Amino acid sequence: MERIKIADLPFYTEGPVVDRRGDFYCTTLNGGLVLKVDNRNKFVEWARCACPNGQFILPDGDHLICDSELSAVLRFNAAGTFLRNEIKGFCADERIFTPNDLVVDSEGNLYFTDSVRHTGKVFFIGIGGEQKVLIANLDYPNGLVLSHDERYLYVAESYRNRIIKIKLKIPGLEDGGYEVFADLPVHVSGDPQKNLPDGLALGKNGELLVAHYGMQAVQILSAKGLLESSIESGMPLTSNVCFLNDKSLLVTGGFGEPGPGGLFKILF
Repeated sequence: MERIKIADLPFYTEGPVVDRRGDFYCTTLNGGLVLKVDNRNKFVEWARCACPNGQFILPDGDHLICDSELSAVLRFNAAGTFLRNEIKGFCADERIFTPNDLVVDSEGNLYFTDSVRHTGKVFFIGIGGEQKVLIANLDYPNGLVLSHDERYLYVAESYRNRIIKIKLKIPGLEDGGYEVFADLPVHVSGDPQKNLPDGLALGKNGELLVAHYGMQAVQILSAKGLLESSIESGMPLTSNVCFLNDKSLLVTGGFGEPGPGGLFKILF
C-alpha cells in the first residue's frame, strides 16, 4: 500500500467525489471553494458557495452540495454553475442547522445528515418531493452511505464513535429503527475529539471505509462490522474518503480547522 500526497491546500478539505471521466472534486468548507482536479493533478476552481461540505454527483452530471453555513443543499450543473437550492432552512417542517453529507439512491431519492450534538437528524427528500425525518436524536450524524442493494443506510454517529445501520423498508421509511453496526477504536488519550468517525465509502465487497477524524486513519470494516485494518491517512484530521477506482482511494482532511488542508491518494 502506498500513500501519495496530491496537494497541500490553505483550507481543510472535504466532500471527495469522482466523475465519469475520472476527474475528482473536493470542497474546502471555510475556503468557500469547490475544486476540480484532473488526472494530472491540475487544480481549478469549479464553484463557490458559503461553506461547501459533502457532495454527490448525479447521473446527469449535476452536483448536490451541502452548505453548512447556508443550512442548505445546493444544486450545481456539470460546469459548476449554481442552479437552485434543493432545500434550505427547513425540511419536513423541521429546522435544518448544519447539513453535512448526503447520498442519493438509484431512484433519485436524497438522504442527508444534519450535524448537531445530541439532536442531530437524518433527513429524506423523495423524488416526488416528499420530506421526512428518517432518524432523530443522534449525537452528530455525519457521513452516510447506502448499501449496494439500497436496503440499508450506514451513518457515522461521530460523538458516539460508532457506525449505525438503518434498515430501509422502502426509500425514506426505516423499518424498526437502527442497530449499531460497529463501535470504532478509541484514541488512547480518551479525548472524544480524537475519535469522531466522519465520511464513509463502501467497497465493492461490502466493506465499509470510515474516515476517522481524530485518529489520522481510515478504518476498514468488514461487511459484518468487524475491524479488518487501519490505513494511515497522512493527516491528523481525516475528514472523508472515496474510491477513485478499484485500486486507489482519495482521502481529504487537513492539519487543522479551518486549515491548512491536504489531499492524499492511497494505492492498494
